[in-house]
Amino acid sequence: MPSAQTFAFANRSPATRPLHVLRPEDMAAFLAGAGAPWAGWLTATGFEAGLGELRLLPGKDGGVAGAVAGYGSAQARRRLRFGLAKAVAGLPGGDWVLEGALDPSEKTEAALAWLFSGYRFDRYRPGRKAATLPRLVCPEGLDAARLISMAEAEALTRDLINTPAEDMGPEELEAAFLALAGEFGAETQVIRGDDLLAQNFPMIHAVGRASPRAPRLLDLHWGKKGPKLTLVGKGVCFDTGGLNLKPSTGMSLMKKDMGGAATVMGLARMIMGLGLAVQLRVLVPAVENLVSGSSIKPKDILTSRKGLTVEVNDTDAEGRLILGDALAYACEGHPDVLISMATLTGAARVAVGPDLAPYYTDDAGLSLALEAGAKAGFDPVWRLPFHDAYDSVIEPGIADLDNAPGYGFAGSITAALFLRRFVEGPRYMHFDIYGHTPTDQPARPKGGVGQGARAILEGLPAMMKV
Repeated sequence: MPSAQTFAFANRSPATRPLHVLRPEDMAAFLAGAGAPWAGWLTATGFEAGLGELRLLPGKDGGVAGAVAGYGSAQARRRLRFGLAKAVAGLPGGDWVLEGALDPSEKTEAALAWLFSGYRFDRYRPGRKAATLPRLVCPEGLDAARLISMAEAEALTRDLINTPAEDMGPEELEAAFLALAGEFGAETQVIRGDDLLAQNFPMIHAVGRASPRAPRLLDLHWGKKGPKLTLVGKGVCFDTGGLNLKPSTGMSLMKKDMGGAATVMGLARMIMGLGLAVQLRVLVPAVENLVSGSSIKPKDILTSRKGLTVEVNDTDAEGRLILGDALAYACEGHPDVLISMATLTGAARVAVGPDLAPYYTDDAGLSLALEAGAKAGFDPVWRLPFHDAYDSVIEPGIADLDNAPGYGFAGSITAALFLRRFVEGPRYMHFDIYGHTPTDQPARPKGGVGQGARAILEGLPAMMKV
């Protein structure tokens, strides 16, 4: 199970040093005023206040008296989220306070960037010396506890995704799930192995039965008052593709195929930690999609929990199968809002790339709330359509549904339409996330990353008005 990483802000003291955050247009006034002792130094070193640019300011004793960080142009900030984190990476340890004309939204982004920059995944490098990281005094007017909750939730999500499948199979994901529930006093139930068949979760069982690590459905309940919110996360701990075996290039990142589960667990951590007034339920179908004599086969027809029959035309389209059973089960609890998150299709990556979290909903109110939340949480999303004209594509003729139609187009949309067939009653939103940063970015190192969780958290008050 991944280790818990904690985050904290510093307390201001005489030893706290200033980090002056400057836009290019602020330079002249700064150099003429507070920065006058260092004007020559900054000019000689070519400091131009570009986004993330950093200069340490020398003190009279030869130490570091402070620093200046560039905030760049408005265009640069639009192009690079958390850009100030580039400067944070060059600061020495100790406590720092932001100085400069930043509005509340800019302070929030800077504080999140600072906290996220403290993330480390060192589980497999136990002998590595831990660096002394700089700490930030929480900017005035911000909710420190909320920001720390966001950072700890993001660290949980990243740890779960970054852990290789050998150490993050269904059993280990269950352990992390139960540990999260225990931390906040949530109630849980776990249905494992053949009990899935006995309790009518046939598609979860069918996908996971080829692995010696038993499939299971993880179920968490928290909160007694308020509207009902149910989160469903895809927990495919490793995906070989099954008998429709992936090539090695397609399999190399499949430890992240439980990114939907990791993200809803991070979101649940924020909701419970902040004590939000909702009745929260989290469902995670946890499986491995492996190859053995008991693997599901192409053209098999499965009967789902909802009673819909599904022709399996690609065993590598397994995520929508396990989610189908979980979504049907979720609806039996009559939630007000139901949200699914999954690393579901490569088509979504082709459509919007790795940085955006595409989502689907027929509910304009949910979409408006989410878009506002995405802006407030610095967590970009993009709405894609439940395009009804493509509904016939997922109907194979021999069964009710086709898990992998050979249409050749709109792969993310047809997958979302497939999931929608299992939802009846609640307002519904589905996310087709990537869960991975392919290159190092400010405050987001290469590897696992949460997508959409902060947008949902910030939009939740408006979403849950029922």
